[in-house]
Amino acid sequence: MNTDNPDTMPNDEPTRWEVTQAEDVFLPSVRVQIGWRDVEAAVESGAIHPSAAHGLWANWASPGSPLRVVAGVPGGSAVPTAAELALQDAAEGLQAMPAQPTRPALDHGPVFSFTNTLYYFGGMLAIGAMTLFMTLGWELFGAWGVFALAVGYLTGALLVASNLLQKGLRTPAGILATLAVCLVPLAVWAFQSGVGLWPSGAHDSYRDYHRYIDWRWLTLELATLAAAVVLLYRYKLPFMVMPVAVTIWYLSMDVAHMLMQKEGFDWQFTRDVSLVFGLATCAIAMWVDLRTRTALNAEDRQDFAFWLYLFGAVMFWCGLSLRESNSELNKFLYALINVGMVFLGAAIGRRVFTVLGGLGVAGYLGYLAHRVFEDSLLFPFALTLLGLAVVALGIWWQRNEARVHARLASWLPAALRPLAEAASVRSP
Repeated sequence: MNTDNPDTMPNDEPTRWEVTQAEDVFLPSVRVQIGWRDVEAAVESGAIHPSAAHGLWANWASPGSPLRVVAGVPGGSAVPTAAELALQDAAEGLQAMPAQPTRPALDHGPVFSFTNTLYYFGGMLAIGAMTLFMTLGWELFGAWGVFALAVGYLTGALLVASNLLQKGLRTPAGILATLAVCLVPLAVWAFQSGVGLWPSGAHDSYRDYHRYIDWRWLTLELATLAAAVVLLYRYKLPFMVMPVAVTIWYLSMDVAHMLMQKEGFDWQFTRDVSLVFGLATCAIAMWVDLRTRTALNAEDRQDFAFWLYLFGAVMFWCGLSLRESNSELNKFLYALINVGMVFLGAAIGRRVFTVLGGLGVAGYLGYLAHRVFEDSLLFPFALTLLGLAVVALGIWWQRNEARVHARLASWLPAALRPLAEAASVRSP
């Protein structure tokens, strides 16, 4: 370094020109595209003095300068118009806006195919073997032996379900996870029997669980519901809701038995409890359906409400239809409720309500035809005409189903509108 001038560079070091030239910075072929924000960044870093920056930019960006371009405006002139500037600002604003989340399409479950038929046939065989077809031979293992087998089967089913889920095989994974849920009552029964907590009574064998109504099954049913909720949160497979719906059905009958222990079994009370549980199950199904249709995650937008709608509607309709009354007004109200079910099913896209409501209306019309034409030769003809009218109604419904669905959906309260978001009616 020159000792007379300490600011000079060492004589043995390359000059700045030589360094930058080696990096191809100042070669004539190099072009740099910059904007005012880049110049401001250079000022902030200390590379350019603020006054020099304004002078340079005024020279480069002045009208008529060959370096001036209007970025983002196709075919933009050297001097942009107000419309071009507005278009550029709008484009920059859209780029800066965060992307709005969009809802993926609702997954209505697996389609009918030979492969899925094999899946469900094999799965139902396995589920039936561990539930409906349990024999007294299993009790030879003892309570703790049955408990160990149930827990082992349950754990294995969940491990296989997790493996299938990782491979994208959601249908068989759902069947295996459902098998695990169905094994929960067996494990709970074995545990209670093993520790001596099973209440004494007529039904102390697990094979009676699916055959007889008894309040002693309540612990099994509540444990099954709790385990199903936990596993559904983990796996999120819609078929796992099936044992939940069946368990709610069992629970309605066993709760009625518990409440009527002193008075004895009363099927009319059981019928009414089933009706109430059916309404509650349908309400839960609607709540689940609303959450499903407003979810943003594709994994959450699956038809988890199918089985709840199915069993809830059947419980309610059977409880309603088994009520006996000699009042014509009550019979007419029954017909009106069924008409309401038909319209509700068409509005929210759940055919189970439409089918059951249609059966109820047909039954009421048949009753009227029988009463009017009782002991008359015209009764067969009247019944035939009624059947043909139902067929004609079915043809009209098939042709106008989408239009009827859209019209009825517009009558729904705002809170229930997401249930009718699809244009066509869905199952069940």
